[in-house]
Amino acid sequence: MPTPTSHGSKDDPFVSPLICKFVFNSKWEDVPSDIRHQLKRALLNYFAVGFAGASDPTIDILVNTLAPFGANKQASLIGRTERTDILNAAALNAMSSNVFDFDDTHERTVIHPTGPVAAALLAYAQQTPVRGTDFMHALLLGIEIECRAGNAISPQHYARGWHITSTCGVIGAALATGRLLGLTPLQLNWALGSAINQACGLVETLGTMAKSTSVGNAARNGLLSALLASRNFSGPAHPLDGPRGFLNVMGETVDVSCLTNGLGKDWEIAGNSYKPYPCGVVLNPVIEACLELAHQPGTLELVRSEITAITLTGHPLLRQRTDRPAVQSGRASQVSAQHAVAASLLRGRAGLKEFSDEAVQDPTLRALGARVCFKDDPTYAIDSATVTLQFAQHPEISLHIANARGSVKYPLSDLEIEKKFLDLSNKHLSTKQARSLIDAIWNLDNLSDVSLLMQLAQIPAKH
Repeated sequence: MPTPTSHGSKDDPFVSPLICKFVFNSKWEDVPSDIRHQLKRALLNYFAVGFAGASDPTIDILVNTLAPFGANKQASLIGRTERTDILNAAALNAMSSNVFDFDDTHERTVIHPTGPVAAALLAYAQQTPVRGTDFMHALLLGIEIECRAGNAISPQHYARGWHITSTCGVIGAALATGRLLGLTPLQLNWALGSAINQACGLVETLGTMAKSTSVGNAARNGLLSALLASRNFSGPAHPLDGPRGFLNVMGETVDVSCLTNGLGKDWEIAGNSYKPYPCGVVLNPVIEACLELAHQPGTLELVRSEITAITLTGHPLLRQRTDRPAVQSGRASQVSAQHAVAASLLRGRAGLKEFSDEAVQDPTLRALGARVCFKDDPTYAIDSATVTLQFAQHPEISLHIANARGSVKYPLSDLEIEKKFLDLSNKHLSTKQARSLIDAIWNLDNLSDVSLLMQLAQIPAKH
């Protein structure tokens, strides 16, 4: 069993109570303005990708399956007409935000941090009025601890096959909701105990409908854990770093100092990135390189006539997670380098249509994808890659992307995130409705009742 490299305080050698005291004592006025703004960017991106997934068959099946079990109709669903209870709403809205792998990414851990936490908080806020600043503060704290827990067990946790968004997302959802509920430090610790007992999600499910269920469960179970703790439903004293706690069971090389170093000063949301393409984050630099190559004069003709190999040089995670030839569905294509390379080179685009069931059946894309091979280089960051095209007679062409568009070092602008929102919500909302939701998010710290956001995101039922 791994041993943490550092602990909490001299009086209590475990870090779980320290984390819960931090969540309890944190003050909004201590949060810098740039971090507050980053929260709004994260939330706008969350709603954008929630609309993208709202009408996907995955969500249709989930909504119809869960409908008979909904306890009441308190909460609405992004981009849909149905209403349900807050636990199912938290699950479904988190799932829809994750369906297309278009959600935000914490670069150090590859956690998609906003979905599980925001979905839980927004569901709760439809039952109990919540001010904008209180919502933002809870969202920040949930994302913070979720990502710090991920830091402590990365990269071995994800490499071992755990879906880290789900396993850590339940922690963030529980603590964030607990903050809104006004839980004491002890109750927060109990919420954490119930949450880590429900932490699950496997990378094996990527590329299938099953993937998003664990992301939904992270939101639902985190919310449930906080509600239970509010009724003094107790848990272990040291849920995170006890001998058989979350970190020691889920991690291999555990660094507990990641949970405490710079806590309250260095905010993990500053390491968040926003995707311009609906696919696994490690594919972003590959797609960007391919799009640039596709638009270079003469390159497309060479690719069609005499390509012999396409070599992708990147972080080992690129091969480990995306070496998936001959995928059979659009969902699977989101984590297939072979498909992403072929689609972006031959079509010169990388939107939802390029990662659809129709696109994966294109024999031309399949043939080109078969020529993709990988070269691991651990010195590469996950947002960098080199794409090399090799030809039968023409000299090879190579393009290196040091920092992919959308990454922390090359971030999407506020206007680009707005455009992403408008593009992904346009089949659900009128431009006027979309603008109202955008404005409400940018004005979030002045809202007296956050439930307005979900009102604006719901589609009115047709009579």
